[in-house]
Amino acid sequence: MIGHQHHESGAHFAFTDRWGGVSAAPYEQLNLGGAVGDDPQAVRANRARAAGELGLDPAAVVWMNQVHGRDVAVVDGPWRDKDIPCVDAVVTGRRGLALAVLTADCTPVLLADPAAGITGAAHAGRPGLVAGVVPAVVEAMVKLGAEPARIVAYTGPAICGRCYEVPEAMRADVAAVVPEAFATTGWGTPAVDVTAGVRAQLAAAGVPVREDSHICTRESANHFSYRRDRTTGRLASYVWLGGTPAEGGEAER
Repeated sequence: MIGHQHHESGAHFAFTDRWGGVSAAPYEQLNLGGAVGDDPQAVRANRARAAGELGLDPAAVVWMNQVHGRDVAVVDGPWRDKDIPCVDAVVTGRRGLALAVLTADCTPVLLADPAAGITGAAHAGRPGLVAGVVPAVVEAMVKLGAEPARIVAYTGPAICGRCYEVPEAMRADVAAVVPEAFATTGWGTPAVDVTAGVRAQLAAAGVPVREDSHICTRESANHFSYRRDRTTGRLASYVWLGGTPAEGGEAER
């Protein structure tokens, strides 16, 4: 199933759960990640199903090779299979081109400035949060003509601070860079709240409109969670602006 929100600004934001696809266990059902061990044909079928439900051309979706960094790519169409760079954020000025983020606990960050016709998407895990992928993607959008005050931002389903347990030293290292990410688990141990850190970085970048998912992937049986299951599928989050779909081949991940 897919949650699709058409913001009053004209931007589209969509988030999948794990149901409605064709993948077998342990990736059941709507696994959209191509690098987790699932049958590639099942992944292609799932991506086509998800795109169709959203009214998108599967060939007009940009996927990334995500590596928990801060690099951003500017795109005007999907990459071919072997040309996908290792980045954790993408931005575009092309309407109808959907940008996709794969997650299974990390925070997907979707951004749009409809007035400028600019969209962006980022994969923010703990390392990417510390590295600064969120300010990097906002900066890349601004270089294309976006204004932070006009950007609408959504974060999707992600592990919450009550569930993301880490060693005390790791929490201290993250909090030294992003204090707002300091958290404690529901059972009283050190934790990191990546989404809270993302919110703080967006606010510091001047992005005023932020909508956050209430879903914790570790707690929700309807969502993939690496922390909970280890071997599992990937959710996808999409952002795009209305317009003519781009032509090109579907990228694999």
